[in-house]
Amino acid sequence: MPDKSTNPSGPGRSHPRILVIKLGALGDFIYALGPMQAIRRHHPNAEITLLTRPAYVELGERSGLFDKVWSDNEPKLFNLPGVLALRARLTGAAFDRVYDLQTSDRTSFYYRLFWPGPKPEWSGIVPGCSHYHHYKRPTLTHTQDRQRTQLEIVGIKDVRPSDLAFMDSDIRRFDLPAPIALLIPGSSLKMAIKRWPATSYGEIAGRLSATGITPVLIGGKEDEDAIRIIRGACPQARDLSGETTLYDIPALARAARLAIGNDTGPMHIAALSGCPTVAIFSTKSFPDKAAPRGDNVALLIEENLDGLTVECVWNTAKSVLREDPAGHREASDLLHG
Repeated sequence: MPDKSTNPSGPGRSHPRILVIKLGALGDFIYALGPMQAIRRHHPNAEITLLTRPAYVELGERSGLFDKVWSDNEPKLFNLPGVLALRARLTGAAFDRVYDLQTSDRTSFYYRLFWPGPKPEWSGIVPGCSHYHHYKRPTLTHTQDRQRTQLEIVGIKDVRPSDLAFMDSDIRRFDLPAPIALLIPGSSLKMAIKRWPATSYGEIAGRLSATGITPVLIGGKEDEDAIRIIRGACPQARDLSGETTLYDIPALARAARLAIGNDTGPMHIAALSGCPTVAIFSTKSFPDKAAPRGDNVALLIEENLDGLTVECVWNTAKSVLREDPAGHREASDLLHG
């Protein structure tokens, strides 16, 4: 049931004021949309503000969940003017409740910025806060489970997977032939261990092309080398690296028969968009904590991704490949109108 217990605390206030804190990264933010949507359902009449990183301000605004979206520049602790400005903004808003979905040391520090008070109700990991969520840190609990438990403590039990329907775009501009499959061969260059070899993706691209499915390559500037290797192995692949927006990825995933990729934000988006997904994870990526979930997700885990064979990935891909002819017609409509 929606919460009616949070009473307005400001004079003449007609609605409670809620703050949701979620900074990032992309995959974490995408998974937090489900809890954010649950918070909105629970507080239908509240004025809800999101505090997030500049990179996710537009995403927060386009979600339609928030009355205001604030950008957090995350001032260093030695930046006293920056910290004081943040404190003034937080305390001046007179929030009735804060949902800290980031639950980091930084955002726990924000709770202390309300000293000496009054302090809002606080859902987070700060001992002594009104809705304390205790768990052993660091944790291998999956983000979905952890945030669901956190919200249960405040009485929010209807927490569904993130609904990405608002993330949409017109992908007809890419003029892609149906059917397509998404290949997402990148991840942070700082964690190269998360990357399945580009040569292996090249073999997969060739096999997809041979079956009449166009491989579509998704990535950014730091994935250029990997994508060049894949294109060299499969010239028929379509390279959309650097051309897609964040909102194109769900649209492409809805049109695709399959997505194959590494531990990276766009893979989580593809899985949550309902695309049959083969997610490739090193054990050092902590798949128990961060892997995509769902009936449409097949997870392949190896300690060293160099040891994951093309044959294993290909057989897994065939097992989850979307085959529904009606789905093919729908995909063609999405791609061509």
